[in-house]
Amino acid sequence: MKSENTVWHAQSVSRVMREQQKGQRGKVLWYTGLSGSGKSTIANAVDSKLHELGKHTYLLDGDNVRHGLNGDLGFDDAARIENIRRVAEVAKLFADAGLIVSTAFISPFRSDRDYARELIGVEDFVEVFIDTPLEVCEQRDPKGLYKKAQAGEIKHFTGIDSDYQKPANPEIHIKTAELSISQAVEQVTQFLKI
Repeated sequence: MKSENTVWHAQSVSRVMREQQKGQRGKVLWYTGLSGSGKSTIANAVDSKLHELGKHTYLLDGDNVRHGLNGDLGFDDAARIENIRRVAEVAKLFADAGLIVSTAFISPFRSDRDYARELIGVEDFVEVFIDTPLEVCEQRDPKGLYKKAQAGEIKHFTGIDSDYQKPANPEIHIKTAELSISQAVEQVTQFLKI
């Protein structure tokens, strides 16, 4: 989507210059999984570890982004698609700034994640599948959302009455029922060779 009557303005400071200054390549770690799977927890732990290692990072969390940038969106399929489109655009800008950006969003539709990968660039996009069985997510239910969805109080809830399409070939596949948070962090940092 492009607004009419706009022209891309070339910037004096390039992505390469920003990355050289930071001593790192911009990347997007795209965490996906069911509500309650541990996306935000693991993304936050990875972000903390990268910061501790002197890396320049930023974390875009699904709930936090809906407090501002995406506060005007609901949770039906069309709103979910727009939510991911906006986040992908922001993540692309952060990667262009030379940051390692983590996005923790359910992002239930494979086509939306494919769109984000294409927009951001295959070489800069790392899909991190937080693979947690639905039963475990329902048991955790940290926000009480599964109970509300099962009671019919929440419509279009992923895993209950809205589909979640698992990644076919994620770069990183984390099975949270088998790993501790620190082991998950290690899996991500090893992939990044950090």
